[in-house]
Amino acid sequence: MRVITANVNGIRSAESKGFFQWLARQKADVVCIQETKAQEHQLDPKIFCPNGFHCYYFDAQKKGYSGTALYCRKEPDEVHYGLGWDHVDTEGRYIQADFGNLSVASLYLPSGSASEERHANKLRFMDKFLEELATMRRKKREYIITGDWNTIHKEIDIRNFKSNQKTSGCTPPERAWMDKLFDETGWVDAFRVVDERPEQYTWWSNRGQAYAKNVGWRIDYQIITPGLQDKVLAARIYKDKKFSDHAPLIMDYAVEL
Repeated sequence: MRVITANVNGIRSAESKGFFQWLARQKADVVCIQETKAQEHQLDPKIFCPNGFHCYYFDAQKKGYSGTALYCRKEPDEVHYGLGWDHVDTEGRYIQADFGNLSVASLYLPSGSASEERHANKLRFMDKFLEELATMRRKKREYIITGDWNTIHKEIDIRNFKSNQKTSGCTPPERAWMDKLFDETGWVDAFRVVDERPEQYTWWSNRGQAYAKNVGWRIDYQIITPGLQDKVLAARIYKDKKFSDHAPLIMDYAVEL
């Protein structure tokens, strides 16, 4: 099973850069999209529901903002839109597809970079979401929660670690939250199961030739339940062509839908 996650920073913008032509060649089973920045009625299904996929969009109420989507090769048993609390459901930040005992989700965790208020809002979101993740772990299901988590975990996940200690996405409380996610709640960073190398980034600022110099952050993840850890086969960050300020993360699992 191949799962791709990509923050497209505007699905229409990514389409204009060849995202869907690239996607057609990837043999993906599930594609998880973040930051669609569109309402589904604005999107031509001939383009934005790729051939061979069942497509599900979860739009933010605010136009041109946030939004997630799932493209599934196999029709899911059920699709869940949101988590039942306002910041998720009104901003289209979480959509989940169930296939038997496996759930695959697309998450767009808030960014806190715009202001101190937005950073505080992000921390509140994270606290509440950790409770949701703990609840999921108690269920007799396997999960792959993909997406833009807007947070690095360790020093090897960012080029300029020391100078970003006060930057949202790299602050000590956010990294401590990631520690709790993995060490206490028991989730697994699937990418690090098969790739422990430093400088494997998925996002680059648009300033100062960050992409060309690989001054990046690894903030896009596929986070899995422990039962899937030995099913992780391979991981790849696609950088040959740039569709947005994020790179798609492609992962293969020894799982059949």
